[in-house]
Amino acid sequence: MRVLLADDQTLLRDSLRVLFEATPGFVVAAEAATGRDAVRMALRERPDVALMDVRMPDLDGIQATAQICAETEDVRVLMLTTFDLDEYVYGALRAGASGFLLKDAGAAELVAAVRVVARGDALLAPAVTRRLIAAFTAEPRPARAFGKRLDGVTDREREVLELIGRGLSNTEIARHLTLSLPTVKTHVSRLLAKLHARDRAQLVVVAYETALVRAQT
Repeated sequence: MRVLLADDQTLLRDSLRVLFEATPGFVVAAEAATGRDAVRMALRERPDVALMDVRMPDLDGIQATAQICAETEDVRVLMLTTFDLDEYVYGALRAGASGFLLKDAGAAELVAAVRVVARGDALLAPAVTRRLIAAFTAEPRPARAFGKRLDGVTDREREVLELIGRGLSNTEIARHLTLSLPTVKTHVSRLLAKLHARDRAQLVVVAYETALVRAQT
């Protein structure tokens, strides 16, 4: 698994490089100290996962993520930050990030997170997920033009999408809706195709923006 390390702190990049080089199955494909370098390296090296700091010189991590995700389909981005702030979480997800993890995560948690993101799943630190949901369901959000994105989505798929937006896993969704796990996975796959979403994290964004997830849910 090829990883790009993008952070303006040399010490942190060095620590991450040592961690991944010592972990079987990982290769550090490139490193970047600025947002622009991160974009350039991602487009050139096409890593499986880019570990992206939120605050960097030249171009911040969210802008860099947006460019990477707009120009590639196979590079996943996992945002790393010390700032547990709602606007960064939502901005990163809207930009196309597949995950969001705080820098105080342990080594094992970080490696596991990269694996989760690489296989196309969403990764949000539990505390961040709770804050995100609280921030974007505190007041009813008008569906606006985003409502059109649900054209062609079945009632059952809407139920699944709502539960994804609430942070439930496939197993939890299966239990909640009394469905088999393969059936839930089929619904998720169809949602990804119908909504032109890169991965599960993008489905979370759609659930918020179409007002499927509300305070009372």
